[in-house]
Amino acid sequence: MKLISGTAHRTLAESIAQNLGESLADVHVTAFPDGETFVKINENIRGEDVFIVQPSCPPTNHNIMELLIMVDAARRASAGRITAVMPFFGYARQDRKDQPRVPITAKLVANLLTSAGVGRVLTMDLHAPQIQGFFDIPVDHLYAKPALIHYLRERHPDASNLSVVSPDVGGVKMARAYADALGADLAIVAKHRISATRVEAMNVIGEVEGRDVILVDDMTETAGTLTAAADILHKHGARRIFAAVSHAVLGDLGRERLKASAIEEIITTDSVPQASGEKVHAVGIAPLLGEAIRRIHGGQSVTSLFEV
Repeated sequence: MKLISGTAHRTLAESIAQNLGESLADVHVTAFPDGETFVKINENIRGEDVFIVQPSCPPTNHNIMELLIMVDAARRASAGRITAVMPFFGYARQDRKDQPRVPITAKLVANLLTSAGVGRVLTMDLHAPQIQGFFDIPVDHLYAKPALIHYLRERHPDASNLSVVSPDVGGVKMARAYADALGADLAIVAKHRISATRVEAMNVIGEVEGRDVILVDDMTETAGTLTAAADILHKHGARRIFAAVSHAVLGDLGRERLKASAIEEIITTDSVPQASGEKVHAVGIAPLLGEAIRRIHGGQSVTSLFEV
């Protein structure tokens, strides 16, 4: 086994290596003055099982291109198999043609990875699970739920006065899974998206008055959906408001909105380096990814990793 890290999230790659009792391979990644990426693998990987850790978080295009270049370098160095470890898969929201003359970029990225030489993809909480079908290679799709539920149970041991809330109708299935795992009730916020950064929450379906609530979503960037949902939950009498998000790809706008919102704490994973800031608690997923890599390398099942 050889573990290679790109520059997108080296801290996570080092944690994964530590959990596996391995060390990261000696790889030199740099840029030429004109911005072109250069990669050199400084050790023998011929016939090795290579895992390249590189979430496609911002700067998204740069990190995807860097991953493709690392894959090409490994393939030309005669690696036995190349697995792209992408805890966060960018472009996952562009998974269909929802208006005329637009691309399906998630499929394009899948094609680029396969053409570059990736033999398997390990990812977590895709925005649209059916993106697994965009690949003609095996995809191991992990869930952040086991890691997040463990923390939420410690934070909220009494679920009798707890409601899990989906901030939109599309996330009901995910929220239902969290509610079942916590033994909590389920509620839904109906929303209307005005633009890419603005969301107008409409109404609440379910009981939230006088209760602690946990908003559940797969990802947030500008926190528009979460904060709009938190506002309407507060107006409907929710006592304390928390959020649990698989990927917190937060920018300045998202951090400012969270700081000013009714949300007390946002629980997320460290799948991306942007998961930090005031009110943000990041749960480490290196043990989960490390165990998945160990099982993939050993030809074992990863099914039990889905269980809480």
